[in-house]
Amino acid sequence: MTPAARLSAAIEVLDRILAGAAPEPALTGWGRANRYAGSGDRHAVRDRVYQALRRRRSAAWVGGAETGRGLVLGLLRLAGEAPETLFTGDRFAPPPLSPGEAGQPLDSAPDPVRLDVPDWLWPQLSDDLGDDLVPVLEACQSRAPVWLRVNRSRASIAEAAASLAAEGIATRPHDDFDCALEVIENTRKVSRSIALSEGLVELQDAASQAVTLSLGDLAGLDVLDYCAGAGGKALHLADLGAKVTAHDVAPGRMRDLEPRAARAGLSIARAATAALPGLGPWPLVLVDAPCSGSGTWRRDPMAKWALTPERLAELGRVQAEVLDAAAALTAPGGRLAFVTCSILSAETRAPVESFLSRSPGWQSRLRRTFLPGPAGDGFSVEILARAQQA
Repeated sequence: MTPAARLSAAIEVLDRILAGAAPEPALTGWGRANRYAGSGDRHAVRDRVYQALRRRRSAAWVGGAETGRGLVLGLLRLAGEAPETLFTGDRFAPPPLSPGEAGQPLDSAPDPVRLDVPDWLWPQLSDDLGDDLVPVLEACQSRAPVWLRVNRSRASIAEAAASLAAEGIATRPHDDFDCALEVIENTRKVSRSIALSEGLVELQDAASQAVTLSLGDLAGLDVLDYCAGAGGKALHLADLGAKVTAHDVAPGRMRDLEPRAARAGLSIARAATAALPGLGPWPLVLVDAPCSGSGTWRRDPMAKWALTPERLAELGRVQAEVLDAAAALTAPGGRLAFVTCSILSAETRAPVESFLSRSPGWQSRLRRTFLPGPAGDGFSVEILARAQQA
């Protein structure tokens, strides 16, 4: 496909998404209907679509319309490219520009448009992020870095890096975490790499790794991962020596956990909700709670545009229920780690403060916040301690 044809394809997919389709099904449907497109074409279209969704408001402002065509046109202008050279109307290229598609300069846009957030969220983000507001939101306008966690039970960081390099995948270590590698070349090769298939590495964001490392010495400790999901943190806990029980209210989310644990050479028990009271209590319970995902908006930009005040309030109610349920499974003298991949205080500080106000015998021992940037996504972790009972 020519560069102009790829733009036409991105416009088509974006129009489907703006009409209500989810991004991945829209991209898959386009790919199936256009089997002549090679893998490079599909990746290029996907990248263009996701970047348009990250910059949905600013691209629409510069491109003149919140349509697939307007977003693609806006992206070109934001990148300093001349759209007239590609919007030619030639075979498979988008039609030429009309006089009404001049758009507006970005520096004339209101701040929420320029930084690509919904208007209703702007005051809360301003209050929550303070001086970090602009750099965090600018980071969310670009593709997230790809981080790997080295399974130390399988390989050293040098051995994992060498295995990846042998397949043309260049990495560099994190400055602070000795099990984290950033992929800096050939990120798309990781999913088919020997290092991944043989369990030397797992795909896991650096901030997510930092959350687990915040929990202290885990060797030999019984840990309940209460909201395990796909199991990324459960696998990290086990690699650090914890005896992990994984649980999720929707067990289907854990379907990949067993094969992932097997390739990493790790053992992780799984437990149904009804069985938990008979298995506990646990000295450490990890709650990676349902949330808006605002710390990972650059990976899932549609979550940003789908979030509403009503949905945020509902998530707060769910977080309160999850905290209460997890607290009941925490042993006297034990710890509860409350984690969200959020940058909103409504999902970081507020749920914990509410829990402490209604839960005698609990204290906050540690709070750490990680903001989106070159070193990873946005996460918050607060470690709560339960008093010893007489």
